[in-house]
Amino acid sequence: MLNEFKDFIAKGNVMDMAVGIIIGAAFTAIVSSLVADLINPIIAIFTGGIDFSGWYYVIGGDASAYASITEAEEAGASVFAVGRFIMAVVNFFIIAFVVFMLVKMVNRIKAAAEKPDEVAPEVDSGPSQLDVLLEIRDSLKKT
Repeated sequence: MLNEFKDFIAKGNVMDMAVGIIIGAAFTAIVSSLVADLINPIIAIFTGGIDFSGWYYVIGGDASAYASITEAEEAGASVFAVGRFIMAVVNFFIIAFVVFMLVKMVNRIKAAAEKPDEVAPEVDSGPSQLDVLLEIRDSLKKT
């Protein structure tokens, strides 16, 4: 079992995965900042400044007794935070779209790098090896 573990760790895929996780964690901070600091304010312009994260219901109580969701949570009330969920879904779609655009751009760059500059024309080098062997076989049959 120890040898299997050593073989698993020694493979290049594990290192690629580790690098991907580390870069993914750093990328998450960048994308979260993009969403919170740049995209959400633009959305707020179109929605009239509505902040969904403040929408909540107090389960088994009166929501009007609390000034904010934070106050309700600090008081120990059971809070059904609808707005936070809506904002999480909106953020997910924004992040998914940004990642999609990045992957699309990277794939386009890879395709351009892999595309050969000029395709060499095929040169007719004469009969193939199989044709020559068949011709020899046929001539031997005749004799």
